[in-house]
Amino acid sequence: MAQATLPPIGPDTVLAGDIGGTNARFRLARASQPGQPLVERVLPVAGHATFEDALAAFLAEAGVGAPRNAAIAVAGPVHGSTAKLTNAPWTIDAVAVARRFRMDRVRLANDFEAAAAGIGHLPPESLESLQRGARQAGAPRLVIGAGTGLGVAFILPGPGGTRVLGGEGGHVPFAPQDEEQRALHEFVAAEVGRVTAEHVLSGAGLVRLYAFACARAGAAAPTHDDLPRGAASVTARATGGDPAGQRAVALFCTILGAVAGDHALTLMTRGGVFVAGGIAPRLAPALADGRCVAAFRAKGVHATLMESIPVDLVLDDRLGLTGAAALATAQHE
Repeated sequence: MAQATLPPIGPDTVLAGDIGGTNARFRLARASQPGQPLVERVLPVAGHATFEDALAAFLAEAGVGAPRNAAIAVAGPVHGSTAKLTNAPWTIDAVAVARRFRMDRVRLANDFEAAAAGIGHLPPESLESLQRGARQAGAPRLVIGAGTGLGVAFILPGPGGTRVLGGEGGHVPFAPQDEEQRALHEFVAAEVGRVTAEHVLSGAGLVRLYAFACARAGAAAPTHDDLPRGAASVTARATGGDPAGQRAVALFCTILGAVAGDHALTLMTRGGVFVAGGIAPRLAPALADGRCVAAFRAKGVHATLMESIPVDLVLDDRLGLTGAAALATAQHE
């Protein structure tokens, strides 16, 4: 949106940020309409020394001052008023941000806490059903998704409404389910030591799956220059018929289904599972071909239970911004 047409900043305008290891996304929106941006930009994290520098650049480009309230979703753990990104060198201090930009309130949240807060503001067309199930009103829900890292959050019912519970569930151990995945575990462990779900369910993880698929097929190990440059490159190779790319995508979808099922069992998320993140929409056809849901259901004595839990793919990769805008004034479900 051009600066000339930007509505004036008023008391009902909020600032939302969704800060990952690669991109810093910013949005100005009305508090009552968190999913409808007045202005929105994506800035590269690597292009700015600090979060404050990136925010200043966004506001300068928008041609406005900062609104009174903000919420910043961060891909990393939040400790009080500070947060350090897991996959980038930024540390964000909410008190310092509020002081520099003369804001009344700056809230920090885990990125998937924000994603969970945005679920209730999604239009129906932003969801694609992977498993219909039988949704139970008032039951816990799960939001899980891969991007630069792997995010996990829960939406919990309560007497005063719902509560969003974020965390670092992407760092649980990767649990191999068959001989191929045990070989994958050994392959990744040789590089990283302790293997977590995020090590295989992320942009870097999809590249690892590609290298593993090459090795598994008996091909020469790809050199650094031969490896795909991120998730988009792997999916492009898979779409183009590259067998290693196709196997990497298949493994990704299967493992994602298994990990989502593990987390769903933790809190019995009969209200539904929402697969979000930047990678999942690119893999929509592969996620819908049955492998992901089959792995989600494969929980032994609880297989029938797992069939009853709805699973939806979130097609909107700006979910975190919508949730952050809702959190800015605590107007989330």
